[in-house]
Amino acid sequence: MEQFFSRLRGPWLSAPAALYISLVFAVPVLWLLGLSLVDNGAPSLANYERLASTPLYMRLLGITLKIAALTTLFAVIGAYPVALMLSQVRKRRNLLLLLVLLPFWTSFLVRAFAWMVLLGRRGAINQTLEGAGLIEQPLTLMYNTTGVLVGMSHAMLPLAVMTMLPVMLAVDRRLTLAAATLGARPGSAFWLIWFPLTMPGVAAAGMLVFVTSLGFFITPALLGSERDTVIVQEIIFQIQQQLNWGFAGAIGVLVLLTVLAILSAYNAVFGLSTLGGGIGKAPQKGPVGRMASRIGTGFLTILARMTDAALSLVPQRLSERGVSHPLAATSALILAFLAVPTLFIVPVAFTEASFLSWPPRGFSLQWFDAVTTDPRWIEAVGRSLLVAILSAGIGLLLGVPAAFAIARARFAAKPAVFALLMAPVIVPNIFIAVGLFYLFSRMGLVGTTLGLSLGHAVLAIPYVLVTVIAVVRSYDERLDLAAYTLGASRAETLRRITLPLIRPGLISAFMFAFIVSFDELTIALFLTGGETITLPKKMWDDAILQVSPELAAASTLLFLFMTGFVIVAEFIRQRAAKRGA
Repeated sequence: MEQFFSRLRGPWLSAPAALYISLVFAVPVLWLLGLSLVDNGAPSLANYERLASTPLYMRLLGITLKIAALTTLFAVIGAYPVALMLSQVRKRRNLLLLLVLLPFWTSFLVRAFAWMVLLGRRGAINQTLEGAGLIEQPLTLMYNTTGVLVGMSHAMLPLAVMTMLPVMLAVDRRLTLAAATLGARPGSAFWLIWFPLTMPGVAAAGMLVFVTSLGFFITPALLGSERDTVIVQEIIFQIQQQLNWGFAGAIGVLVLLTVLAILSAYNAVFGLSTLGGGIGKAPQKGPVGRMASRIGTGFLTILARMTDAALSLVPQRLSERGVSHPLAATSALILAFLAVPTLFIVPVAFTEASFLSWPPRGFSLQWFDAVTTDPRWIEAVGRSLLVAILSAGIGLLLGVPAAFAIARARFAAKPAVFALLMAPVIVPNIFIAVGLFYLFSRMGLVGTTLGLSLGHAVLAIPYVLVTVIAVVRSYDERLDLAAYTLGASRAETLRRITLPLIRPGLISAFMFAFIVSFDELTIALFLTGGETITLPKKMWDDAILQVSPELAAASTLLFLFMTGFVIVAEFIRQRAAKRGA
C-alpha cells in the first residue's frame, strides 16, 4: 500500500512544476521554432534555405563552438584541483567555498567590468608589466579571443567546481589508501583509481559548462571583437533590429540541433544520468562507450607513469591539513584568479577621472553620489529586488514538491519529468527569452513586473530542484516514520518535523534562485520593454552607451550587496541547521 501511495504522490507533487515549465518554457520555445517554418503566413523552408546558402551563420556557429569548447577545457582543468583540495579539507571548507562562489554571487556585468579594468591597454596588468620593465608596449589582452576566454573561464569555474565536488566527496578515499598499501605509487593511485571514480563529475561539469557557454553573449560582446561574435548575438540582432522572427527561429533550430547532437554523443559515452545525479538509470555502455573506456584507460596509464616519474624527482610532503603542497599552491593561484578581478573594480569607483583607468586618479565619491541620487538607478534596484523575491518564491513553491517527488516517490515518468524540469538549464537562455517575449507580448505581460517574475521563475525552478533533491536524499526518513507511529498525520509531520530539519537547504535554494534572478539579463533584455527596467538591464544599457566610473560605482555597490546577502543568508542557514540538530 505504501508503494502504491508513493507512486501516486510522485505525479501529483511534480505536476504543478511540470505544467508550469511546459506552459511558460516548452510551449513558447516550440512556438518560436515553429515560426522558422513559416514565411509570409504560409509554410515554407525559405528561412532554412537562406541559412544554408549563407556561410556567415555556419562561421558564427563555428566561433561559438570553439569559444565554448576552449572555455570548457580551461574551466574543467582549473576547477579539478580546487574541487580536489576542497574534498580533502574540512575545517575551512566553508570559507574556501565562499571564495570559489565569489564570482558566482557577483553580477556577470560586474565581472566583465573588472576584466576591462585588468585587461585594458592602460589596465592593471599592462601597467604592472610596463612598470616592471617586462614590456615596452601594452599587450592586447582585450577585444580579442583572449579576453573572451579569460572572462568566460572565470565565470564558469565556480559551476565546474560545484559540479565536481559532490562526486569527489562521495568517493571512498580508502580505495586509494588500499592501493598504496598494495604498492601503487601516487601517480598510479590517482590516475587509475581516483580519477576514474571522479570522471562522472568531470563529464557532468564539462557538459554543463559547454552548454551554458553556448548561450553566452555578455562577455563576448564586452571583451571580444567582431571576430568573436557568437551566434546568440546574431539571434538578438535578427529579432531586435530586423524583426525577423522566422529567421531567428531557424538559427535557433541550428543551435538546438547542435546541442542535441552533443548531448547524444555525451549520452553514448557517459550516460545522461550523470547530469542529474543518477536520476533514473544510466544506460548500458554501447560500442562507443566501451571503446572510449579502453582508449581512456590506456591514456590514463601513460599519465600515471609520467606522473610517477615526475614525482620521484620531487620530495613529497603534506601540509598540516593533509593537502599536498603542490595541490595547495595550485588551488591558491586559481582561487586568487577567481577572487582578485572582482576586487579591482572597487578602487576605480573612487576615481576623479571621467573614464575607467588604472590606477585610479585621486579620490572622489561623486560616482557613488550619481548612482544613489539618480531615480533610474533606484527604480532599477527596487524592481530587481521585487522580481528576484517573487521569482524565488515561485521557484520554491513549485520546485520543492517536485524535488520531494523525484527524490522519494517511484513513478514511471520520473526521468522524463526531471528532464523537463532541468531543460531550462540545458537550453540556452536566449531561446527562453525570445519565446517568452513572443508569448507575453500577446498577453500584455511585456514590461510588467509579473511578466519578469514569471520568466525568471523558469530559471529558478531547476536550481531549487537540484538543491532540494540533494537535501532530501540526505534526510533520514526514519524520523518521519517515527512521527507516524506516534500518531502524527502526514501534514503535521511535514510541518513540524521534515520542513524544520531541511530548512537550511530551503534557504540555500531560495538564495540560489534569488541571485539567479537578480543577475539575469537575457530575459530582461526582451521582457522589460521601454519603461520597465532592471538593474542588470540598466548596467547593460550604460555599458553599451558609455563605460564610465559610474558603472564601477554601481558594480561596487552591487558587489557589496551580494556579499552581504550571501553572508546573512549563510548565517541564517547555519542557525537553522543548529536548531534542527
